[in-house]
Amino acid sequence: MSRTLTVGIAGLGAIGLHLARALDAGVEGLSLHSVAARNHEKARANLAGFRKPPALVDLAGLADADIVVEAAPSSIFEEVASAAIERGRIFVPSSCGALLPRMHLVERARQTGARIIVPTGALLGLDAVRAAAEGEVESVTIQTRKPPRGLVGAPYLEKHNIDVTAITGKELVFKGNAFDAAQGFPANVNVAAALALAGIGPERTMVEIWADTSVTRNTHTIRVEAASARLTMTIENVPSEENPRTGKITPLSILACLRGLTSTLKVGS
Repeated sequence: MSRTLTVGIAGLGAIGLHLARALDAGVEGLSLHSVAARNHEKARANLAGFRKPPALVDLAGLADADIVVEAAPSSIFEEVASAAIERGRIFVPSSCGALLPRMHLVERARQTGARIIVPTGALLGLDAVRAAAEGEVESVTIQTRKPPRGLVGAPYLEKHNIDVTAITGKELVFKGNAFDAAQGFPANVNVAAALALAGIGPERTMVEIWADTSVTRNTHTIRVEAASARLTMTIENVPSEENPRTGKITPLSILACLRGLTSTLKVGS
C-alpha cells in the first residue's frame, strides 16, 4: 500500500503504551495519530519523550484515525468499537473476549464498511485452526494455566467466592465453553475468544482454567480434532510486569498485525 495508515490507540497500559512507543519509533506504512487514556496527566508524562507525540483525545476522537486499536478495560470496549465501526474504520481489539457477546458489532461493521481484525494475541496456531475449520472439526479445547495472582479479580471467582491467593498447588477454577469463560474472566481469556472466533465458535470451544503455583508463565495448550488434522499446541507466555494478566507477547502480536495491513509481503493467512 502506498498510503500511510494512521493509528489511534485506546488505553496506555501494558499493551497500549508498548504499541505507541513502537509506532513512534517508526513502522513503515503506519503513523501514530492519537491516544485516549483515563488519566490525562499520566498519559502526557508517558508521551513526553516521544519523537512526535500523538494527540490526546476522547474515545470518539480516535475514530479520526484509519485504524483504532482497543487496549483498554473491557468495560469501555463497546464505546471504542462503536465509534470506529460507525466511521467505517479498521478496528483491532485486544479484548476480543468482549466481542463474543457483542456480535451485533460485526453486523454493523458489514453495513458501514468497517473491518474488525482480531490479532493472534498471546496464542499460536490460529492459521492452522482457521484452515481446519474450513472442513469438519470434531472438537476444540484450550487449557490455560496461570500463576494465581494473574487471575485475581476475575468476576467468576468473585461470584463463586474462590480465593486463588490461598491456593498452594494447582486447582481447576473453571471448566466450560469459551462464551462463559469470556464473561467470567474478561481480562484473562482473550486467547480462548480468539480461538473460538477462528474455529468452531464460542459455544463449542471448551475451556479449562487452572490456578497453578508451579508455573511462572501464562501457559495455553490447544487441542483440535479435525478431519484434516490433529493439532496439539502449547505456548508459555511471559507475564507483563505492568499487568500479570497480560503476556509480553500481546502488544508484539498487535504490532505484527498492524504491519500486516501495510506490508508488501505478508506471511500467514
